[in-house]
Amino acid sequence: MPFAQLVLGSPGAGKSTFCNGMQQFMSAIGRKCSVVNLDPANDHTGYPCAIDVRDLIKLEDIMEEDELGPNGGVLYALEELENNVEWLEKGLSELGEDYVLFDCPGQVELYTHHSSLRNIFFKLQKLGYRMVVLHLSDSYCLTLPSLFISNLILSLRAMLQMELPHLNVLTKIDKISSYSPLPFNLDYYTEVQDLSYLLPHLEAESSVGDKFKGLNEAIVQLVEDFGLVSFETLAVEDKRSMMSLLQVIDRAGGYAFGGAEGANDTVWQVAMREGVTAMDVKDVQERWIDAKDEYDEKERREWEEQAKARDEAERVKRAEQEDDEMDGMSMPRGDSGIKVVRKPQ
Repeated sequence: MPFAQLVLGSPGAGKSTFCNGMQQFMSAIGRKCSVVNLDPANDHTGYPCAIDVRDLIKLEDIMEEDELGPNGGVLYALEELENNVEWLEKGLSELGEDYVLFDCPGQVELYTHHSSLRNIFFKLQKLGYRMVVLHLSDSYCLTLPSLFISNLILSLRAMLQMELPHLNVLTKIDKISSYSPLPFNLDYYTEVQDLSYLLPHLEAESSVGDKFKGLNEAIVQLVEDFGLVSFETLAVEDKRSMMSLLQVIDRAGGYAFGGAEGANDTVWQVAMREGVTAMDVKDVQERWIDAKDEYDEKERREWEEQAKARDEAERVKRAEQEDDEMDGMSMPRGDSGIKVVRKPQ
């Protein structure tokens, strides 16, 4: 039973960076992983593509032949992929049981209103794929109340449209300390707590005062009534952050539990059930906001110590190899052919 992650998000949210980092991380923990590029405009992926939609259709060809703009061209390309989904199914069949990451285009209408992407994944579900949708948002959205509310609405709409196990992720969390200070702790945003506390900040941000007060209240009430949206956090270059997110993904998709609970489990699956890698939002707050400099310095010292340990181990290894080479060398025996002549005194 193959598993997959569907990586969605606005342009700049870090979808391709995430796919690249997650593929490397999975390889490091011994999980075979392949990446599928579904963005017909992405011609410079930072990861090796197992399947590339550009082999089927390219955005620049669509724009030239059908005189469409970039957004219309991407919509057309996904409709073309939906009509030729057998091409994608054939490519996936060659990947066997690989864990698959689908790097999706950044046009938000593809997963909020347009149906082709949704239909494609529903067809793949029938092939036996267990899927989890990851909707990525740049953590910069936390710095402005209007941006945060917009991302809440976008995340909610994507959840309702895709109708699949869904996780919302705040990316680039390691950069949040370089932005303006947040009025609330991080858990207020990740758990989407009482949004009425944001209303005064929305009014302060607006240049027209309380003109949209009623609209803001209605939108906040809408999000709270659904009660579906919450966020995970991610710093893609931080190992612990990646481990914590992958734990949540594996639980959402069922990967952590294997085919039979407790039978022939890998070390990773056992760790998932025991919560060994869990990282609470308070830990994230401390690591990336409250005490970022102290943690950065601690990590720097640890890296230096690890580098010294590796260099020392390499030096010892080289010395042992040289000793083995010397032991294997045969010393000359008997007459060397050199005669020593003593001169008379």
